[in-house]
Amino acid sequence: MQLRTLLLLVVAGLIAVFVALNWAVVMAPSTLSLGFMDIQASLGLVMLGLMVLLATLFLVYIVYLQGSVLMDGRRHARELQANRELADKAEASRFSELRAFLEAELTKLAAQNVALKTELGQRIEESGNGIAACIGELEDRLEHKTPPAGN
Repeated sequence: MQLRTLLLLVVAGLIAVFVALNWAVVMAPSTLSLGFMDIQASLGLVMLGLMVLLATLFLVYIVYLQGSVLMDGRRHARELQANRELADKAEASRFSELRAFLEAELTKLAAQNVALKTELGQRIEESGNGIAACIGELEDRLEHKTPPAGN
């Protein structure tokens, strides 16, 4: 129990004890002026009734405030959930865009890889042909410079 609630209960209890101890005085009739007429009534009972009415009005006001706070809290929770879902969808959209971008980049890299492999294969073949031509030329030179063995 909160300290405020406990304090309010203690004050209400003290008021009840005070009224009970002075019940005879509270119930004593007296002449009360309402401004336009005078009536015979118990001043203590009228004041007690006004205090109960005021306490009831405060309780109604507190219940109203609590209800409005609860409704605002629920509304904020719904809005927060909607915003959270919207953010999740946006995040998923960003992930799908990133995936599409990465796939496009990987496709480009694969195409470049194939082109480089083809070019490398051509260059190796050209180098091999060049080396074979050089070897053939060297063989021709060696054959022309050395006399045949049978002469």
